[in-house]
Amino acid sequence: MKTRDKFSHRLQAVSLALAAAAAACAALDAAAHHAFSTEFDADLTGEVRGEVTRVWWTNPHIRYAVTMTLEDGSTEEWMLQPPGNLPTYRRENWFEDTIQPGDQVRATGNLGRDGAKKLYATCIYLESGRRLGGCANAERTQTEVTADPSVDYTYTPGDWEVDITGYWDNRYKFQTTVDDFTPKPMPLTPESRRIYEGREFGDDHVLRCMPAGLPRIFGSPYSMEILDAGTHYMILSLQDNTPRWVWMDGRQAPADHPLTSMGFSVGHWEDRTLVIETTHLSPGWLDGSGYPMSGGDGTRIVERWTVAEDGLTIDRTMTVHDEYYTAPLVRTRGSQRRAAEGDLIESPPCDPDTHYRDLLERGQLEQRLR
Repeated sequence: MKTRDKFSHRLQAVSLALAAAAAACAALDAAAHHAFSTEFDADLTGEVRGEVTRVWWTNPHIRYAVTMTLEDGSTEEWMLQPPGNLPTYRRENWFEDTIQPGDQVRATGNLGRDGAKKLYATCIYLESGRRLGGCANAERTQTEVTADPSVDYTYTPGDWEVDITGYWDNRYKFQTTVDDFTPKPMPLTPESRRIYEGREFGDDHVLRCMPAGLPRIFGSPYSMEILDAGTHYMILSLQDNTPRWVWMDGRQAPADHPLTSMGFSVGHWEDRTLVIETTHLSPGWLDGSGYPMSGGDGTRIVERWTVAEDGLTIDRTMTVHDEYYTAPLVRTRGSQRRAAEGDLIESPPCDPDTHYRDLLERGQLEQRLR
């Protein structure tokens, strides 16, 4: 195995035993990594030891900034990029706070091309002795079949009086989702006023192609499709191809359920009105105006979808209960049935190019990338 000479003073070779144990998993991980061959060299391996200074916990790749102290006392900044994605990490009990700034770590993997101080960290060792990545799963070559043959895993539609399955056009009763909440003026608390007045260009996470989530997607003119799976409704919004599960079987959110852009939704029918309550929402903005939403335990959203007697339209009302506001906030929209032919297609992917060009022109790009 080749070793890059200019790295020899600061990188230790991966032991043959470790390389053999992780080889199978590392090979699979490398093949799955986006553009692995353009960023890393499969023939060059090394080790980084040091203090974590920053964590980027985002898809498609998380990153850890690590400061490594060299033998002469100088330091170098390295970037660790483990393979995998957030759903994979969650199944392995690897969360945002598993590695935090200030932690000491050791990581092994493939070196970056062209002398880049980055490591494709196929294995990360924590001070606690825990291992993350391929070395923690070296013996697992494939997922064991654990499905129970006595269980019917297929979906059976619910026996609801009202049928909302199908394709819905959300341009019905549409209005621009900017400062459209009532009451007016916005019932801000001192804290939310401080955040709102302190917002800056570039703060809107949607411009970076992060999910719009609730409550913003509620006001979107993009169409949606609803499927009845019995235990839940599956709602696919064509804005950013966003899925939503509304659980109808009385279950509650698990204690370890993460905060997400769409949260955890439960529903029930009251005559012709579907009532949906959503919790476990990530902090964010209520709309493009920059009004903040606290998220977590501070936010609860209740929607009421009232279906017309002829079944052709839905009047939708959303009420946001949030600790940043002294009164509930209300947004109203509508939906009408449409044939899906020619319109039910994948939404074009979001591209943040124009946003980062704007930041570059304003001289704010470097600051935003830190």
